[in-house]
Amino acid sequence: MKALTGLDKQPEVLLVQMVNLTRGGEQVKMSKRAGTFVTLREVVDEVGSDAVRFNFMTRRVESQLDFDLEAAKQKNDENPVYYVQYAHARVCAILRKAGEEGVTLARPDDVDTTTLVNDEETALVAQLLEYPEVLEQAAIRREAYRVATYLMKLAQSLHGFYHKHRVISDDEKLTQARLLLVTAVGQVIRNGLDLLGVSSPERM
Repeated sequence: MKALTGLDKQPEVLLVQMVNLTRGGEQVKMSKRAGTFVTLREVVDEVGSDAVRFNFMTRRVESQLDFDLEAAKQKNDENPVYYVQYAHARVCAILRKAGEEGVTLARPDDVDTTTLVNDEETALVAQLLEYPEVLEQAAIRREAYRVATYLMKLAQSLHGFYHKHRVISDDEKLTQARLLLVTAVGQVIRNGLDLLGVSSPERM
């Protein structure tokens, strides 16, 4: 390793627990003795790399994972990666709509955020403030699942906010504050997914 990198430190190898593959609740039969197994490449080819990466990183390395091939392909809130990616796509859709309606996003320093007072808005702000610590703890503890779990909770809060409140309204101050808020949420989701090696689609 020193010859390759110039560094004295050796790499840390984290051994993960077994992954049980299921399809629609039925276990996919594999046998070490018979030499029958499903390769990671086959799983990626079937469900996509985003679903594999994100789902595998929703668990601690010492926890076993039951990975359902059919569930990983679903396009609903039961599929964690779809749920998070959809939150990012929803932010992009809101910003596109703002542009179509002629709403120009103000500079962050010019936005009056004191209008963000309801429970859903303050919850989103609080979660955004947690992000740096989540990243720090994930890095220190070598626990990528912390990032994935955080993104799922942030996505849930965004969807909840969206269903209760209009982002673009006749109230210009509130519109700008909410646009700034959802832009920040979208940026954090995009940043977190990028760290996990997962794409951030703008349309779904």
